[in-house]
Amino acid sequence: MEEKNSSSISPFLVFFLIHSVQIGIGILGFQRQIVKSAGNDAWMVVIIAGIAFNILIWMMYSLLKNENKDLIGIHRNLFGKWFGGMLSIIWILYWLLLGLTIIRTYIEVVISWMFPHINVFVFSFILILLVYYGTSAGFRVVAGICFLGVVIPFYLVFTFIFPIEYIEFRNLLPIWNHSIKELAVATKDMALSYLGISTLLMYYPYIKHPEKSQKWAHMGNILSMILYLSLIIITIGYFSEDQLSRHIWATLSLWKIVEMPFVERFEYIGITSWVLVILPNICLSLWSATKGASGLFKFKESKILIFMVLVMFIGCVLVEGTEYVENLNKWLSMTGIILVFGYIPLLLLFSKLMSKVRGKRQ
Repeated sequence: MEEKNSSSISPFLVFFLIHSVQIGIGILGFQRQIVKSAGNDAWMVVIIAGIAFNILIWMMYSLLKNENKDLIGIHRNLFGKWFGGMLSIIWILYWLLLGLTIIRTYIEVVISWMFPHINVFVFSFILILLVYYGTSAGFRVVAGICFLGVVIPFYLVFTFIFPIEYIEFRNLLPIWNHSIKELAVATKDMALSYLGISTLLMYYPYIKHPEKSQKWAHMGNILSMILYLSLIIITIGYFSEDQLSRHIWATLSLWKIVEMPFVERFEYIGITSWVLVILPNICLSLWSATKGASGLFKFKESKILIFMVLVMFIGCVLVEGTEYVENLNKWLSMTGIILVFGYIPLLLLFSKLMSKVRGKRQ
């Protein structure tokens, strides 16, 4: 097991941990889903989802400060060994599913855009071996991967300047021409891109002076919101709603506009560089699942990690075809929304009530 003192990170690194886990495979194609429900008002959905997740970050910090444990410890403390253990297993499976969905969706992108006949077995094995190597080195290394996963590929942001000269800002008008229900449905779809912040519930004890890290967590979420907002405005301005309904990966379609003297198909460079973006997502999700299972079952992390990696590899090989990958994303989205928006507020409320009861007894 990792010692918390030797694996602790500085508070400012939480900025990169939060931001890196929110900017993953979802940013390559989130536009189509939310525009389907909210149309040209989809930019509002990005802001609403960003604010909602800032509130959730505040809730998580309130919960973690109150209990001063990770999620597994909180469950054991509030619900006992058996019922708390069952709740912890649900979260462990969720984080494992999150990592599996990210890596399998990325493979599907590579198949659709670059190599239609690529061997999924071999490609999955190479990617998961890379994930295992990073995760097995400990939390500080995972945090370093998150840092590099934000800094190195950040140059890709500047490639979205190219479509700006072609966009029609009139496509954003009229404002607020969709119902509250339509915006709510689109917000649910948008939430999938932000869901990874739940890993904070596991690495909170590994932050030095964790109370100082909350502002960095909010700033990381705000940066994610700004990137999503900029991209959805460019996308709505460039594509019509009818065109966008035919582009599954709208961000990759925008990269086709990029023209440089030394490269003809920039989307190939973008997809290849995106390995550095998804790697933190997968490593942090896998680390959270492994850490949770280790704390729950008292097994060595190294053995649990090998088991988790094997499960992830088998899942990547068994899930075949775009339809199954989309269903995997739908299951993840539904599960994540229930856990994050439903369970975390209830857990915070129950924790506060139990604290008051204990205070009165004392």
